[in-house]
Amino acid sequence: MAMFGVIVSGRLVQTEFQQISPIQCVTTINDADNINHIVVFLTGAVPFPEGTGGQVYFSWPDPNAPPNWQLLGYISNQKPSAIFKVSSLKKLEEMGDYTNMMFGQSHIVHNAQLGIAIEPLINLQEVPQQNNVESNLTFAQKMLESFMNYILSYTITQANMVRDPTATYVPLSTVQNWYTNFERRLRQNPNFWK
Repeated sequence: MAMFGVIVSGRLVQTEFQQISPIQCVTTINDADNINHIVVFLTGAVPFPEGTGGQVYFSWPDPNAPPNWQLLGYISNQKPSAIFKVSSLKKLEEMGDYTNMMFGQSHIVHNAQLGIAIEPLINLQEVPQQNNVESNLTFAQKMLESFMNYILSYTITQANMVRDPTATYVPLSTVQNWYTNFERRLRQNPNFWK
């Protein structure tokens, strides 16, 4: 009997999970590039053992690397289903070996994988919302700072300039003004660019 089920919009319910260890199982989700959300649920046939639930992990396909498991959230007997947005997840190549080997696989995966690890309820974690206004603001500021640092690394004085009729020059003050205005607008409304 299947304990877990997965729904990807426009596809049949998927209940085939491979047990990797007594507390871990995985399933493969084909054609992951077209996935926006997934639903993970208990089928009702088999409940979690008393006092436990399942951490839900997802790994985007990467033809050049082993799986990088990202925590989506959890399900439990008290919370038997959850919808997870996966389209906005990023690959995490910098993750350590523990997360890459988490479900017993170190080979390259071409399809997305979903893993469930059964753990005590006190260990279950809810993932904070990715669309947090503060994190968007921080990201935009870091991106703009990186851009400015990049631009500033190419600065030279007018005396050191070599005349090049094919090049277009923009005064650094213009870029600085754009940066200042963009940052001000971002502080007033982090979603203004939408």
